[in-house]
Amino acid sequence: MSQIKNKKQISIIDAARELFWKYGFKRVSVEEICKNANVSKMTFYKFYPNKIELAKSVYDMLIDKGTSDFHKIIRENTSAEEKIKKILQLKLESTNNISKDFVYDFYSDTELGLKEFIEEKTKHVWKSVIADFEFAQKKGWFRKDINPSLIFILSQKLTELMNDPEIIKLYESPQSVIMALTDFFVYGITPHK
Repeated sequence: MSQIKNKKQISIIDAARELFWKYGFKRVSVEEICKNANVSKMTFYKFYPNKIELAKSVYDMLIDKGTSDFHKIIRENTSAEEKIKKILQLKLESTNNISKDFVYDFYSDTELGLKEFIEEKTKHVWKSVIADFEFAQKKGWFRKDINPSLIFILSQKLTELMNDPEIIKLYESPQSVIMALTDFFVYGITPHK
């Protein structure tokens, strides 16, 4: 995704992200986004044909930033443990204040095309993540006996678990579920700081 430079478009994306995080995608209207962004509906439609395309832009922007930040962390001259801590902090910050409605709307949607969009974007992003993981393996920062593709497959399963009602009931927020699953994925059952 190219860098967005128009201030009104940035306002629309920021307002949408804030509202989507709080209320989910389905419950937020174009009118509410325009009101929060302080733009007219005409301005909204200048940039986006509909709310779904805006949601994709919001997701793209967040994923692109997260991927870039991950890439920088992997290439820092720090220990593997420090890299893991920073990656988990990045995950924590990127999931801060996400509502259950948002997680459900985006990851469980079967009618709007968001789930398929996310799955396709994830495949693309994971190529970059796998390359970074292989780089870290060559440097000796991560175990060499793990196939990076296994990590991708397991992360897909974690996304499925994120929407499991039994797991959701165990935690107070979607962020808590995401962080618990990520933490478990990274550390297993071993204690860590």
